[in-house]
Formats: sequence, structure tokens, C-alpha cells
Amino acid sequence: MSDIRVASRYAKSLIELASERNVLEQVQADLQLFSQVVSQNRDFQLLLQNPIIKSDKKLAIITSVFGKKVNPLTLAFFGIITRKRREPILEAVAVEFQNQYNELKEIQVATVSSAMPLTAALREQIIMQLTVQTGKSIQLIEKVDPSLIGGFVLRVGDKQYDSSVRHSLNKLKNNFKDNPYINKL
Repeated sequence: MSDIRVASRYAKSLIELASERNVLEQVQADLQLFSQVVSQNRDFQLLLQNPIIKSDKKLAIITSVFGKKVNPLTLAFFGIITRKRREPILEAVAVEFQNQYNELKEIQVATVSSAMPLTAALREQIIMQLTVQTGKSIQLIEKVDPSLIGGFVLRVGDKQYDSSVRHSLNKLKNNFKDNPYINKL
């Protein structure tokens, strides 16, 4: 079975258990913390992937790093995963948990890249329009990309709206490649 399917099943089980125990928000915050630690610490990521290091050592390290910071349910979940020797997929489980949590809570993640930071008024306007279009609450991720020159690129799910100056210049450049002023013989 592929790692994504396994991660999805573990995430679904954890969401259901956390919902039953009314600690869903805490577990979600714990897994966000875990994802943040993994993404910022390459050594920790390599530790989880390393098949030579025994599972009990990995569990001891995970417990020492997250023991006092996370909910007991999350810590027990980490224990189950490591005892089953599935710690290489923990990062994928955290990502899949976030995806399923967003779907459960009807949260749509949108990413906006702009040449300069967004103003508060523009941020609110984007969130309001996306809320109306999607019918979901919006979690807006902002990125600054000076190479856009001006304008913005908005990604919502699998759709992208590109209103950047760079995109307009590239379209213009492609139009000039097909020079309509040269007589075709």
C-alpha cells in the first residue's frame, strides 16, 4: 500500500479519535507544530527516515522533543506509529491530517503571491470575495515575490488566477514572437 494511502488512513483515525475525545483543535495544533519542526530541522527529518536507527530510540527522541508540548493523545499516537515502524510517514500523516481537518471544518486554503506585502484592506477584500465564491472560510497564505514586478498570483485549490505584470509581459513577448506584420510567403 502506498505511503499516501497509509498516511491518509492514520490521519482519518486520529481525527475521529480526537473528535470523540473533544481534543481535535489541540491535536491539530500539535501536528502543525510537528510539521513545523520537521520542515525546519533537516536532522530530525533524516532521523525519522533512517531505517538503521531503532524505533525505540526514535520514540525516545520524539518524546523528549514533544513530550511536554503536545496533548497526551498526540504523544500516544506517535508511540503507536513508531511501534509499528511507520515513523518515516509521520510527516505525511501530519500533512494529510491538516488536509482532512480543513475539509471537516470547511476551510479553504488560498495562497496569494504579490510583489509587495498586501495591505489590510486588500487582504480583507480577497478573503471576502473568496468566501463568497467558495462558501467556506478562507485561510490566506501570503508570499512576497519581487519577480512578479506588480500585481498578484492567487491559487485556490487547483485553480490559479495570474494578474501579475510578469505574466502580462510574458504574454506580450509570446505575441511578438508571432509577428503579424511580416508577410508570410
